[in-house]
Amino acid sequence: MTTSLLLFLFFLPLVKPDSDPVQDFCVPDTGSSPVELTKLSSYPCKNPTNVTAGDFVFSGILSPGNFSAETGFAGISVNPVQFPGLNTLGMSFARADFQPGGVNPPHYHPRATETALVLSGKVYSGFVDSTGRVHARVIEKGEVMVFPKGMVHFQLNVGKSMATIYGSFNSQNPGLIRIPVTVFGSGIRDAVLEKAFGLTEEELEKLKKRFEPKDLVVDD
Repeated sequence: MTTSLLLFLFFLPLVKPDSDPVQDFCVPDTGSSPVELTKLSSYPCKNPTNVTAGDFVFSGILSPGNFSAETGFAGISVNPVQFPGLNTLGMSFARADFQPGGVNPPHYHPRATETALVLSGKVYSGFVDSTGRVHARVIEKGEVMVFPKGMVHFQLNVGKSMATIYGSFNSQNPGLIRIPVTVFGSGIRDAVLEKAFGLTEEELEKLKKRFEPKDLVVDD
C-alpha cells in the first residue's frame, strides 16, 4: 500500500459530515440554562420518558426576521440552540425573506450543503464553483436549488413582491462565512487588501467603515 493511499485512509474519517446518532434522539438537558452550541456534546440527554412532542416542534419561523435596511434581507437560522430537538440529528434550517430587490450577499457554509426551496416570489440564486464558474438562474415558487458545501452562493429577489425561501442544511452547525464582512471587517492588514483588490487607501477605508464591527480587535 502506497504512502499516499495510507494518508488518504487516515484522513478520510476527518472529512465526514455530522456523526450518525447512536440513539433515537437526544434532547439536551441543560436544566434552566439556555443551550450553548459549543457545549452540546457535554450536555446529558433528557430522559426519553420526559420528552414530549413539543420538544420536536418549532414555531420560530412563522414570521420574517428583522430586515436589514442596507440589503432588504431578513434571515432566521435555526440550530439546536434555538430548537434543541435537532441535537444529534445532523441537520438545521433557516428562513430567508427578501424585500423587492433584497439580496442575501455572497457567503458560504463550511460544514454543510444547503437546499433552498422557494416558498414565494422569484429569486435569482447561484453559487460559484472552485473553477470560478457561476451556476445561477431565477427560481420560483416550488423550485429548489442546492448549494454544495463550501461553495460561495448568493440570492437576489428579482420580483416585484416579497420573496421567501426555506433553507435546510445537512449539519446541525453549518457555519456562516459572509464574504464582505470577512474580507473588509475582520482586521486584515490594509496592505493585503489594497494589493489583492487593487484598492486605493480611500476606497479601502470606505469599505472598512461599512463592514468593520465597532468593537473589532485588530491583530497587529
